[in-house]
Amino acid sequence: MPFDPSLLENFPSQPGVYIMKSGSETVLYIGKAKNLKKRLRQYFLPGGDGRFMVPFLTARVEDIDTVVVNSEKEALLLENTLIKKHKPKYNALLKDDKSYIALKLNNKHPWPTLSLVRYKGKPEANGVYFGPYTSAYAARNTLDLLGRLFPLRQCSDQEFARRTRPCILYDMKRCVAPCVQKCTKAEYQSLVDKSVRFIRGQDKSILNDLYREMNEASAALEFEKAAELLKSIRQIEATLEKQDVDKPLGINGDVIGIFRQGDEVVLSLLFVREGKLTGSRNYNFSNIAEDDSELVESFLLQHYQNRYDLPEEILLPVELDNLAVITDLLKPPNKRFSLLAPLRGSKRALLDMARKNAETTYIREKDQDAIREKTLLEMQQKLHLSRYPKRIECFDNSNLSGQEFVSCMIAFTDGEKDSSRYRKYKIKAVKASDDYGAMFEVLSRRYKRAQEENDLPDLLIVDGGKGHLKIALKVLSELNIINIDVISIAKEEGRHDKGITAEQIFIPNIKDPILLRHTSPILFLLQKIRDEAHRFALAFHRKQRSKKLLRSQLEDIPGIGTVKQKLLLQYFGSVKNIANASQEELLRLKGISKTNSQDIFFYFHPST
Repeated sequence: MPFDPSLLENFPSQPGVYIMKSGSETVLYIGKAKNLKKRLRQYFLPGGDGRFMVPFLTARVEDIDTVVVNSEKEALLLENTLIKKHKPKYNALLKDDKSYIALKLNNKHPWPTLSLVRYKGKPEANGVYFGPYTSAYAARNTLDLLGRLFPLRQCSDQEFARRTRPCILYDMKRCVAPCVQKCTKAEYQSLVDKSVRFIRGQDKSILNDLYREMNEASAALEFEKAAELLKSIRQIEATLEKQDVDKPLGINGDVIGIFRQGDEVVLSLLFVREGKLTGSRNYNFSNIAEDDSELVESFLLQHYQNRYDLPEEILLPVELDNLAVITDLLKPPNKRFSLLAPLRGSKRALLDMARKNAETTYIREKDQDAIREKTLLEMQQKLHLSRYPKRIECFDNSNLSGQEFVSCMIAFTDGEKDSSRYRKYKIKAVKASDDYGAMFEVLSRRYKRAQEENDLPDLLIVDGGKGHLKIALKVLSELNIINIDVISIAKEEGRHDKGITAEQIFIPNIKDPILLRHTSPILFLLQKIRDEAHRFALAFHRKQRSKKLLRSQLEDIPGIGTVKQKLLLQYFGSVKNIANASQEELLRLKGISKTNSQDIFFYFHPST
């Protein structure tokens, strides 16, 4: 039953958090308010409160819970915690996939190196970090340029210690070979300092130094050195010409832009590091009820809270009601940090750029959505499907001589991978290399459960020929499922089209396979789905096989069952380490008796 707005009269007028639920107790939306009663009333005004999604939200609300708190700060924190916990449909939620790419200067070593590192959370305190970069490609390009301009060593510390002559990088002028004293400590440190200044955007001061050094080398008739310096100068000048944003902030900062179209929102985040625009990242949201201010507040708390590498400044597209509170929540101790919503000047121009970036991202992705939709509609027509193939499931089996028989299911929704629906299956009933039997087992298991949960796809694809198609149809018939289309796809042996193996697509009740031209977008999508299923199944099979190989030797030792095998592998890390362990080392492991330790030791050392 829809929520009765008259009940709002009994709601508190204090600050707090409200939780809107459907009849099934599913959390639909979580919000905060200075005055809960006043804020909730706005949702149920004629036409809602002006936000596009509010009428859709309130039509589904059947119950509202509230939590009263003492301050706006507590409300913000509680709202953020509850959104992460319940993942409501109408709130913006970021995926927790934060890994960062940075350049690391190992300045703890007498001869420092620059390297590319990826980390989660706070990096190790064993060097100086520059970044983060938004892509490994951008970071590698920067590292490559630095290697050409300032040829620091690239070898590991171990290799550096045992070198007795320069490596090939010295001959390529990509390293000054400090390992064999081809440069002095002062000369090497000069390269390190210039690398750091370059990363920090001090290009012009470096150019001045290089011009001075070039003139001095030329005056001393060191023309080869002068030529190398000139080459470095030209590379830096070319880089400066390509740099579109020249010190827009003068500091490290992020810029947030938002573009809305109906119920779709794109938030674009531009990264400015060491005074230069280093990249961007885009976030897409659908059907969210938050306005721009609420979206930005939620994004700031989810994306930046507890971040070690918080930028000094974040430019916002809108003013925030809780600006002071959020600044206080995010600001690290003893560090400069501010949130700004500039109305004019160069910083406003950056905000306009971020918004434009969000808009072009929306247009580009919507174009891709339209292309995928057209392909799926053509697939429905070409393959005589009874349903639009919005969700597609594809199965593939993998085994080696009948051993470790596994199967996997992958899913595509709206023409894109839907990895949350991927499934792995260990084949239980089939002992030999019976591919048909394995397919029958896994399809029966999957669709019996899917039928019970009302979670059936629109299209089922099996990797194989007519035989596999018949197995799939038999399973669905036995389960009395009639609302799934089924096709199979197989490579046609002995037939190629301009060097590309032709594909056969089999559909029910038609004798001959359908052959699509090799440039067909339908064929490309089907191959993409089939190849993804094959990759996923093969990876699962390899993992299972490696587990078995690890345990196979231990299984032959008397008294060492599954539990003790697991204990041994967790403690020693590998079978090799177990084999090299002494009886005393084996006895240190809780759960391994003296008899066990003797049996293990003499199994690996029979001649002892």
